[in-house]
Amino acid sequence: MDPMGVIFDMDGVLVDSYQAHFESWCGLAARHGVEMTEQQFMHGFGKTSREIISELWGDVASQADIPAWDAEKEALYRRQLRTHFPEMDGASELIRALYEAGFAMAIGSSGPPENVAVVAECLPSGGLIAATVNGHDVDRGKPAPDVFLRAAEMLNLPPRRCLVVEDAPVGVTAARRANMAVVAITGTVDRAKLAEADRVVDSLREVTPAIVAELIEKNRE
Repeated sequence: MDPMGVIFDMDGVLVDSYQAHFESWCGLAARHGVEMTEQQFMHGFGKTSREIISELWGDVASQADIPAWDAEKEALYRRQLRTHFPEMDGASELIRALYEAGFAMAIGSSGPPENVAVVAECLPSGGLIAATVNGHDVDRGKPAPDVFLRAAEMLNLPPRRCLVVEDAPVGVTAARRANMAVVAITGTVDRAKLAEADRVVDSLREVTPAIVAELIEKNRE
């Protein structure tokens, strides 16, 4: 098999972080006297924390304040992850199966480096992932393709030899713009919103090395 790679989004793909993220956003909002509804939270999936703070609370948080608010929010989130790490069902098994089949793997996340490090550390098969890219490594967040293109570069693979696993529409769009195959997993948003993906699954247990190779080869045609 020619070298192939799999790039995993992190939140909602490797870690079932919905509740931890929502609670950390609500905690940040309460500290600063602003509001975070679940609808606003869901609308921000795939964007960086700084982008979300600017869009929602730019009238309260100045550009100079945003980095501190961002750091505060992410510290709350990491505290929750370390208390109870909510691995996505089937994540470690899929990573190990891909590794044994010869795939190179990376994490491509919009999150900060500290968050990516915590997940890679806490994930039982995290040591098999060769590279990580975070939101601070690129100038543009998703739906721009920068995160995934950088991950492919770190794996020494051309984009069309890679497949992305995502859960957010902006991430699926980013993978498409990177000319990569993409599998989308439901749970974060409705299946219909992920229709741009090559395949939509309800669980990582539906993904196998053979399916990944098939979708990558199809994307090259």
